[in-house]
Amino acid sequence: MAELQDDLHPTTEVAALDELPLDAPLPAAAAPPADADSALLERAHTLLGAHPVADGYSGLPWALRLLPWYDLEEGESAVHTDVPRLRQGHVRALFCSLHLPEGLVASRAVAATLEQLDLVRTVVAAHPEGLRLARTAGQVIDAAHCGRVAVLLGPATAAALDDSLNILRVLHSLGLRVLTLTGTSWASGAGLTRFGEEVVREMNRLGVLADLSGASEQTSARVLDTSRTPVLFTRSAARALRPHPANLPDDLLARLGAVQGLCMVPLTAEQTGPTVRDVADHLDHVRALAGPDCVGLSGTYDAGTAHPQELRDISCYPHLVAELLRRGWSETDLALLTWGNMQRVLRTADCTARAAQERREPSTARIAELDG
Repeated sequence: MAELQDDLHPTTEVAALDELPLDAPLPAAAAPPADADSALLERAHTLLGAHPVADGYSGLPWALRLLPWYDLEEGESAVHTDVPRLRQGHVRALFCSLHLPEGLVASRAVAATLEQLDLVRTVVAAHPEGLRLARTAGQVIDAAHCGRVAVLLGPATAAALDDSLNILRVLHSLGLRVLTLTGTSWASGAGLTRFGEEVVREMNRLGVLADLSGASEQTSARVLDTSRTPVLFTRSAARALRPHPANLPDDLLARLGAVQGLCMVPLTAEQTGPTVRDVADHLDHVRALAGPDCVGLSGTYDAGTAHPQELRDISCYPHLVAELLRRGWSETDLALLTWGNMQRVLRTADCTARAAQERREPSTARIAELDG
């Protein structure tokens, strides 16, 4: 498809959105707000108008699969995500999870992932006024410039590879951008095997980002050593504040900051807490440990999880940004949080992949050869 052609060099007009100085003063409100809370919320809307949200995880594909009929363009009450609410929340990039439900037979993983991938492409094609399929950083910018939400494919589960680099390349050719390295024999509690290291190298060559949310500390450490592109934790908060297994300990957060990876904090009651203030506490903690360049947002809407009342659906991002403004976050750091950090990771992966493809042929390694 034309949408999936690499475009790392958007036009000057399109690039302007991405190149807006992060510390540029925002326009003043037309009328004075009634009180401090409304002033912060108005300021949050203004900031997000200039620096929209890149949401790192959406469970929408599987949620839509369970519905007999839906219309995301007009609004869909059966889910937490539709085009009107994406616009209200100033979301301009959405990573659609291709994860599979627990209990699915392993032999069905490849087919089920392909079915979800096809569903996302079909949904995007059916909503051209609001959604646009994207893969590269340039295409994300193009979609935002045209008033569309850029939809990116992934994360997918590593089981979808069926221990085959050929399937990884096929999934990438169909648009896959993120792969979660958990739940396989080569990325397990024991760490990353030799074949697993070859998977990571091939992902770098293709431009597929590694997601380590839920991965063991041994696997995470080895991927951080092996990957030449920044890694993601698409649904991880601070374990020091809430001892959830997918949340990250302080030492791993510090190491992630040292390699310029990205921890995307989920807006869920289970991992971050029942209020918007709890979510903001985690964002504060991750920023302090990993740095402002290494923290992002992951709505985790439509993934079967409960959310704080103030963040009940994807339209509520302005309320979170208002809370961070209340805490003294600078506009520079907020612009990195919502948009800039994900753009950096995508661009770095795009450039690394292009350079790697010029010097390295696709790997033909098999799990039996390396780990058998």
